[in-house]
Amino acid sequence: MAIHVLDEAERCLQCKNPQCRKGCPISTPIPTAIKLLREGRVDEAGELLFENNPLTTVCSRICNHESQCEGHCVLGRKGAPVHFSAIEEYISDLYGSRVPDEHAAPNGKRVAIIGAGPAGLAIAVILARRGYDVTIFENHDKIGGVLRYGIPEFRLPKTVLDDFQKRHLEANGVKLRFNTTIGQAISIDDMFEDGYSAVFAGTGVWRPHALRIPGETLGNVHYGINYLANPDSFKLGRRVIVIGVGNAAMDVARTALRHGAERVTCFAQSSHVAASNHERSYAELEGVDFVLNRAPVRITPEGVVFIQTEGSEISENGEPPTLRALPGTEQLFEADSVIISAGQRPLDRLVNTTEGLETNARGLLRTDDTGHTTRPGVFACGDVSTGARTVVEAVADAKRVADAMDRYMQGLEGSTQQGAEAAED
Repeated sequence: MAIHVLDEAERCLQCKNPQCRKGCPISTPIPTAIKLLREGRVDEAGELLFENNPLTTVCSRICNHESQCEGHCVLGRKGAPVHFSAIEEYISDLYGSRVPDEHAAPNGKRVAIIGAGPAGLAIAVILARRGYDVTIFENHDKIGGVLRYGIPEFRLPKTVLDDFQKRHLEANGVKLRFNTTIGQAISIDDMFEDGYSAVFAGTGVWRPHALRIPGETLGNVHYGINYLANPDSFKLGRRVIVIGVGNAAMDVARTALRHGAERVTCFAQSSHVAASNHERSYAELEGVDFVLNRAPVRITPEGVVFIQTEGSEISENGEPPTLRALPGTEQLFEADSVIISAGQRPLDRLVNTTEGLETNARGLLRTDDTGHTTRPGVFACGDVSTGARTVVEAVADAKRVADAMDRYMQGLEGSTQQGAEAAED
């Protein structure tokens, strides 16, 4: 490990009002975990982290630490912050190899989880540990969702997910049905007829956002979410253009370089790069080029025609900038392949096959603050209801929704269908 975790732990000031915890979307008890590590109580530290975040082994590797826990560390104001990411990775990996194989006493209630992405995995573990009979229905042949099929191996080793399946799903009696798409042979109605007390929908956002420009159907054009799912099956050539500059686009660009591309260029419509400084710096270090203030006009077999734009800054309220194309500035940038990484939206199969399940104008499932959808007994959170967000935010939402599902199934809380219908789009 590049950073000596004990040295980093000794640097922690044990602040009475820890800003690092305030910066974490899931309020990880960072000072307490570090204190336990210092005292040699590693298993207790691991249990603390896992109870707070079932995906701690994942988040320690892929969170945007520079803007969250580490970005809020008081030591970072004049020097280097405590690198809690390295500490968390060490503790959670060690605890994961020792976590006891224990089954909770069955409570007689059955739960269906649709989708084995971050939110679904977190809820499955939480409810299984409370005695629920949990079955995960997954469209792919392995767990992880976007963790496995949208994040490259060099950022998140697949062995982390394989270990999670063994130690936290199978060890808690969670059943797994792979290669199963709900809305085909099986519907949500079928699940309720078979005695499921509640259903969680965590199907993610797997439909690429199309640019709707000429040439998008050409054979040298691909979508980032499809490329990252199996990059080995793509032949991109030497020169690759990536349209998009978010964190996912950085993953696409760095993966393309690792698979033989010699020159990869990311294009942004404004001067703002949405990716974190951490991800952009690694992309630049590995040879990715950036061209800003260029909007794609059309795609050709030879490359992409861009037009120059002006209006470069993000507004204070976070709204996208108002961009104006500059006439007469069209220019062809040559490339062998083009990868569009401009966001995703949900597939609509689940909604089309489930009566009473409503979406908002963006196609996202409508929910209230505790994850109730407009269909009684059906809950949702994560990307399918909020749009693409970070993994740790999905897990934080999942903890809240798991509690709501527990209350609902125990009869302590009725359906809040009316509240979900009143939720803002």
